[in-house]
Amino acid sequence: MNKAELAEEITNHTGLTRRQSREAVDAITSVITDALARGEKVTLVGFGTFQVTERKARRGRNPRTGETIQMPAKKVAKFVPGKGLREAVQ
Repeated sequence: MNKAELAEEITNHTGLTRRQSREAVDAITSVITDALARGEKVTLVGFGTFQVTERKARRGRNPRTGETIQMPAKKVAKFVPGKGLREAVQ
């Protein structure tokens, strides 16, 4: 499901207009993105938690040359599903 399809599903479930649904999806993704950029954690009880974690520096390999390279530590976005989502998927 892509962003447009998600907005359409919201329209079907809520009775909002398509425009309102698109704006809601845009607002939610924007708020989550901004919170993560500030280093905050976003928890939606029963759904899951969005958070920023630090990936340690590590050795990697250039796929073109085979050369071993050092990859620096970096921050990455992570999603941990909540109990309700895990149960719904199983």
